[in-house]
Amino acid sequence: MSNKSLRQRYISDPAFKVFKKVLPPLSDTEREAMEAGSVWWDGQLFAGKPDWNTLLNYPKPKLSDDEQSFIDNELETLLKMLDDNQIVREDRDLPPAVWEYLRKEKFFSLIIGKEYGGREFSAHANSTIVTRIATRSQSAAVSVMVPNSLGPGELLSHYGTEAQKNYWLPRLADGTDIPCFALTGPEAGSDAGGIPDMGEVCYGEHEGKEVLGIRVSWNKRYITLAPVATVLGLAFKLRDPQGLIGDQKDIGITCALIPTSHEGVEIGERHDPLGGAFMNGPTRGKDVFIPMDWVIGGQDYVGRGWRMLVECLSAGRGISLPALGTAIGHLTSRSTGAYSYVRKQFGMSIGHFEGVAEALGRIGGMTYMLEAARTLTTTSLDMKEKPGIVTAIAKYHMTEIARTILNDAMDIHAGRGIQAGPMNYLANQYIGMPVAITVEGANILTRNLMIFGQGATRCHPYVLKEMEAAANPDADQAAKDFDQLLFKHIGFAVGNVSKALLNAFTGSKLNRTPVSGETAYYYRHLSRMSRALAVAADFSMLSLGGELKRREMVSARLGDVLSHLYLASAVLKRYEMEGRQQEDLPLVHYALQHCLNKCGVAFDEVFNNFPRKGVGRVLRTLTFPLGIHYEAPKDELKLAISKLLMTPGVARDRLTTNCYIGEQDNDPVAIMERAFVAMYGVRDIERKLAKAVKAGTVPRKAPLAEKLQIALDAGVITEAEVEKVHNADQLRSRAIQVDSFAPEAFKKGALQPGKAA
Repeated sequence: MSNKSLRQRYISDPAFKVFKKVLPPLSDTEREAMEAGSVWWDGQLFAGKPDWNTLLNYPKPKLSDDEQSFIDNELETLLKMLDDNQIVREDRDLPPAVWEYLRKEKFFSLIIGKEYGGREFSAHANSTIVTRIATRSQSAAVSVMVPNSLGPGELLSHYGTEAQKNYWLPRLADGTDIPCFALTGPEAGSDAGGIPDMGEVCYGEHEGKEVLGIRVSWNKRYITLAPVATVLGLAFKLRDPQGLIGDQKDIGITCALIPTSHEGVEIGERHDPLGGAFMNGPTRGKDVFIPMDWVIGGQDYVGRGWRMLVECLSAGRGISLPALGTAIGHLTSRSTGAYSYVRKQFGMSIGHFEGVAEALGRIGGMTYMLEAARTLTTTSLDMKEKPGIVTAIAKYHMTEIARTILNDAMDIHAGRGIQAGPMNYLANQYIGMPVAITVEGANILTRNLMIFGQGATRCHPYVLKEMEAAANPDADQAAKDFDQLLFKHIGFAVGNVSKALLNAFTGSKLNRTPVSGETAYYYRHLSRMSRALAVAADFSMLSLGGELKRREMVSARLGDVLSHLYLASAVLKRYEMEGRQQEDLPLVHYALQHCLNKCGVAFDEVFNNFPRKGVGRVLRTLTFPLGIHYEAPKDELKLAISKLLMTPGVARDRLTTNCYIGEQDNDPVAIMERAFVAMYGVRDIERKLAKAVKAGTVPRKAPLAEKLQIALDAGVITEAEVEKVHNADQLRSRAIQVDSFAPEAFKKGALQPGKAA
């Protein structure tokens, strides 16, 4: 008997039997989700040996001339038309002129091909446009982003028949039709495979003829643009009990395109999403007959709806919601930095108090990371990847980070942040933040089930192949395939364990780094974290098997490690891509130290709470035998970042490049920005006054006008300096005001601004 046969007989075959017993069960929807997506940089991070040169060689996202022109012109025009207070608190809708402008300038067809009249912009351009709109109005941003992510336009572009493309795409491109897509219902949200909406293949009458079609009933909710849509994309389960189109009775999830004017389609009602005035509502239908050629892709694509949705959803999840999260970063960094300088207490800017500076430092550091993750994620999409795990990471963590820094911004603005009205640029964002947290997969589900739950199988170099071998009906071939994979897997695991121990005892100093300088340390230690994740993942899958799916807290924590490895990768990529800007180093150090610390915390929680007795202790010994020593960002970094946000200049502009400021007198961010620039411009004059106060030349507690006159008379400052301080103080005074309203306005239910107080 050959050595290979002995190995297979006494090692592989027994292991194969055990593997099939512990194999995590995969539903049809999970299997299709894994097969539909692609593995990108996440695969390298998961395998324990990331090639950093691969990361750094990914193309730099760049806007085309057409995209840049659109952003500089059409987008700027749109932003000037938006008044978020009026949209949210008064009209509860975008103004008719804005709707018309969005149609006319093809904001709803950013992803539709030029041959059909669309703009055919890149994922990076799409994301940049949504980000910039969202700093001005979340309601407008949502209205634009939905048709350009998961919706009829994308589904038709990828899967539609030529007839469907030729009819619908030009109409969607020029705004003749407004689309929506209905997936979620009262009984099925994230579990799309459990949707109760049913269709049945049958014959029925359409346009005076009896044709083959589907009689479908549905009850959907949370559907953005449904109240105003003219064409409804619909996902439902299809059955063929009479065998009219084949032998399969339960065909599966199918997607169809239905004009909302079609008999039996119910739309028009609205939900009331928190903090938003975007169109969102239910749609229903009872025994609605549609012809078979309304199925997206035609009859050949019945039952293929879930795969279609997963492929398109991964792209949309990587563009729309990360864009909203990044917009929060740009807006809060710009406005809160300015406010922290303008607002004074005890005679000095509140940003100079360390408590405020700590929160301000977090805002800036996280904003740098948000923009880095946004651009890296859109890079993958523009490379024609469909990285389901990467986009899930981006969606979850970027919306959660946005929630954190928005809370910080509200804390710093304090009373000014909680008084709603035209002057408040944070309130609607704050109230509407849960919208981003819940849509396209609620964040709890995304973290606990998707990132590691699917990533462990999808990104691992051997597990999915081993599962495929186990599913092979040819038992002999399955055993032979498994034998080959098993020993490759064993070699992979042993190599990771040995190198994890080597990293522990050498301080990761032997790990390769593609760069020198201050960031080299991070490449080495992120490689160590990647290796430790590979070891922990193998041990978790081996010891828990199918139970791992139910051990959501273990899965979530391991997913946190993978996620922060990805976020840190994005930061390193951005720093190199932007030319290693030295002024950005505090932001870079903050973000990377934060990520390493979060990886360490997640590992510690895994080891302390592992469900199998002793496994956590073994894992700690193999990966971090000398302890986990990655501290949170230092105070000096927070202070440096807070100073950056309170200093006009290139670094601040680069960090907040997508924040819309505006030029109109009543633009709230512009009001704060003008005051900030003016106050910063008189800082040297204020120092002269402070010295005069200390010397006793100028009284400490006199009104500003009196102080200035005394200082002028004493020759401390000039008349030009007095005027400059007066002008700056007038801008400051306006910027720190809040809105007030006449009492009767509340009785009417429609608030009209009174005066700022």
